Amino acid sequence: MDKVIEKLELWRDVFIKNIPNMAIALVVLVIAYFASRNISSLINRTIGSKIKQKSVRDLVSRIASGVIFLLGLYFAMTILKFDDTLKTIVSAAGVSGIVIGLALQGTLSNTISGVVLSFRKNLNIGNWVETNDYAGEVIDINLNYFVLKEADNNMVVIPNKIILESPFKNYSLTQEMRISVTCGVEYGADLEAVKELTLETIGAKFDQKKFGKEVEFYFTEFGDSSINFLCRFWIDGERALHRWQAESTAIIAIKKAFDKEGINIPFPMRTLEFVPNNNLNITNNNDKEINKEEEKIKEKEVENA
Repeated sequence: MDKVIEKLELWRDVFIKNIPNMAIALVVLVIAYFASRNISSLINRTIGSKIKQKSVRDLVSRIASGVIFLLGLYFAMTILKFDDTLKTIVSAAGVSGIVIGLALQGTLSNTISGVVLSFRKNLNIGNWVETNDYAGEVIDINLNYFVLKEADNNMVVIPNKIILESPFKNYSLTQEMRISVTCGVEYGADLEAVKELTLETIGAKFDQKKFGKEVEFYFTEFGDSSINFLCRFWIDGERALHRWQAESTAIIAIKKAFDKEGINIPFPMRTLEFVPNNNLNITNNNDKEINKEEEKIKEKEVENA
């Protein structure tokens, strides 16, 4: 009985001796608790304008809140001289963290990628982007995946890790867009007239002066049935819809201008000829025209001779 009393008195003396430390540790824990509770509003005020995704803001707030409380707990245990207990807790937490990290490697990778994407200035919700063979408006960037809304109203869900590791084209970074339209004219057409008419038609439809640029025109190749050309110009736009509208307007304008001036836009044709021996010959119209030209050249040579 005396030993029990001595033990209790010893604990009492230790408790009384550590009352100041316990009071300080309690104050530290209370401060850490309230600081962790109020950190969310502080984070929303400081980084709210930079991170539009609520899920990412909540994650950052929770991480900051947890870190502050754990720091307060660490200081409190240090004040109470629970060094051995603290070392055990830290060691156990470290081992547990490694195991959990290996088990959730893919999920954590997507989560970290989501946080990184949220801080990117060149990628925001509402942008029109093209990546991984998909194009559409960015609807959401959360902790696990990236959501695109395509022009046909389909939703495309892509893991954040793939977006972070893949190149992407962001049409919304600039308010100007260059449009390219290709076409072809018959071999007998006046190429200088074609060029002049195309430049005039596109220039009238799309004002290039405000961009400080001019309509570009280039003949590109001798095609199977036409001489092909490329026409490029600039418009105000940042979405794929603006590109399609401009391309459609340019194609209609060029076709009307060519029809008015009698310029043909050829397409490959084949002619079926029935000869007296009942054999069926398939002749390419382009080859037929070339043969006619060769015959004319031979006739001129004979006349000159």
